[in-house]
Amino acid sequence: MRRARLRALPHRTILAMRRHDVLLYGAGVTFYAALAVVPGLLVATRLLSLVLGTSRMLALSVDLAAALPDQLGADRVAAALLREGIGISWTAVVIAVLPASLYGEGLRRAYAALADADETLVGWRGRLAVLPMLAAAPVLLAAVLGITPLLADLFSKGAGGVALGVYIALNVDWIVVSLPLAWSFRIVAPDPPPWRFALVGGFVTGAFVAGFLQGFVLFLTMPLDLGAPFGGQTAVGAVCAVLLWLWVLHLVVLTGWCGTREAVRAWAQPVSSGRSRTLGSPASAR
Repeated sequence: MRRARLRALPHRTILAMRRHDVLLYGAGVTFYAALAVVPGLLVATRLLSLVLGTSRMLALSVDLAAALPDQLGADRVAAALLREGIGISWTAVVIAVLPASLYGEGLRRAYAALADADETLVGWRGRLAVLPMLAAAPVLLAAVLGITPLLADLFSKGAGGVALGVYIALNVDWIVVSLPLAWSFRIVAPDPPPWRFALVGGFVTGAFVAGFLQGFVLFLTMPLDLGAPFGGQTAVGAVCAVLLWLWVLHLVVLTGWCGTREAVRAWAQPVSSGRSRTLGSPASAR
């Protein structure tokens, strides 16, 4: 019975999402992410530079630029952000924590809306819950940067090297994004699922997110004129392209969150009865 309910999980997830304006929720999280992504990256880079040292971080910025496509300037932007984060003051780090934590607020508000949860201090709860993720960000950033020398070497060795490099990057990205996703499902979200469901849901969702990340890198290799719809303003087009990608990515995350909730409900429903326990009941937390 439970296996049959889990097989029906995609249908249950779609039905649960139809009751909500998920497209609007995804846009809301994207707004918070746009405010948080650069401060969060700067904080993670500055903390990581304490461990690796300035010279090693500068070398990694060169490798990062070599591992990214240069058609739309993504290599230069990423390397510049990394170099900027290495040298910022500790005062700037402390100040950057506040906008970086806004991502937690955006996620919690979206999760609460999808769960029909009514709570107070939603913003502050989300910001505080995301701080451990921000503290772990240097470790995750180290994993991503650690493979860039290998990727830069592989991408220079023809189609076979590119295919292997993409495969390695996809798997590293999968692990790097899945752990924070599982944390957000369990800690950031109100009415959270048990840890085992949060981990499975985080890694399943992370697989799709990692795929979208690699898809965006592929998009950056295309000879597109991003400024064409904006009167030739390439910078405006590039910002809009990133925001559109973030929006689609967060739709994937919210779908994963809904699927995780529905999996908990399907598993918690008694086999001998048609009645289902609520997600927040003690029985569903075991």
